[in-house]
Amino acid sequence: MDLDELYQVLKGAHIRAQSIVDTVRDPLIVLNSDLTISSANPAFFSTFETDRAATIGKRLDELGNGQWDIAELTNLLTQVLPRSSSVFDYEVTSEFPTIGMRTMLVSAQKLLHPGTGQRLLLVSMVDATEQGKREDQQQMLIGELNHRIKNLLAVTASMARQTKVEGRTAAEFREVFLGRYAALARSLEITALGRTADLPDLARIVMKPFEASAHQVSINDGPKVDLPARHAAPLGMILHELATNATKYGALSVPGGQVSIDWEIAEKEEPTQSVHLVWTETKGPKVEAPTSKGFGTRMIRFSAQKELSGDVDLDYHADGFVAKIYFPKSD
Repeated sequence: MDLDELYQVLKGAHIRAQSIVDTVRDPLIVLNSDLTISSANPAFFSTFETDRAATIGKRLDELGNGQWDIAELTNLLTQVLPRSSSVFDYEVTSEFPTIGMRTMLVSAQKLLHPGTGQRLLLVSMVDATEQGKREDQQQMLIGELNHRIKNLLAVTASMARQTKVEGRTAAEFREVFLGRYAALARSLEITALGRTADLPDLARIVMKPFEASAHQVSINDGPKVDLPARHAAPLGMILHELATNATKYGALSVPGGQVSIDWEIAEKEEPTQSVHLVWTETKGPKVEAPTSKGFGTRMIRFSAQKELSGDVDLDYHADGFVAKIYFPKSD
């Protein structure tokens, strides 16, 4: 084999190797011993919306706005080169230029250039942003399940305590209690399955189990609002959580306490109208703001902001708790 043939063979092998690297969907870069970038695959340029001029020849910690300028990461990478070791899934969460907040998992492996013997470092980056969001959502759902089971037990005990015993037989007590329990089950079914509903029907169904008397809960005659499944479930969960807290600590924990639910459709010069729902507690125990945010409060905010695409204000007035929920009205 002469030199021309050998060159063609090596050239072909290089082209095949480069083609394989170019098809990898995750960003890949090759670093020299001083952590300057000698090459990068197309996925790197497309993922970070950059180009060769802003990448090749630059140090890793110089890229972007310094997102990779992390002392611990630099230390890990510089230790990979002189040793037979690797880096796997080092997490970098930062605000990257153009593409915004991302969580990247960085892995690195030492390479040896077959011709020069130069030590190189192959670095891959996997975008784990959506995976992180799914894991956060899963943890929220698990926490919500545990929280709702505890609340269900507390509400059931509260219903038993608030169901009148005087002047009733055991059979009559059982009938009244099971009626309220069935109403609780119906409200949980709506909030869990996300069935379509409307205001005020959803509010009435959710609040039915919490009425110790016919006058404790007032659902005002606001305008009818059709709620799609994606809104009925989280709004039902918010109302159920507020009612549970009122039963344990607020206005519904005492015989004379009252809860009123009212709402209006805000008429603003916006593409989408918004619903303003107000939960007001009066004549209950003295209200004190919690010293820390429990899961119930976090769940209410998560449901309002992430699932209703709205917001919530929680006001702990001494004479009565008030919650204001805002979310866009669906056509």
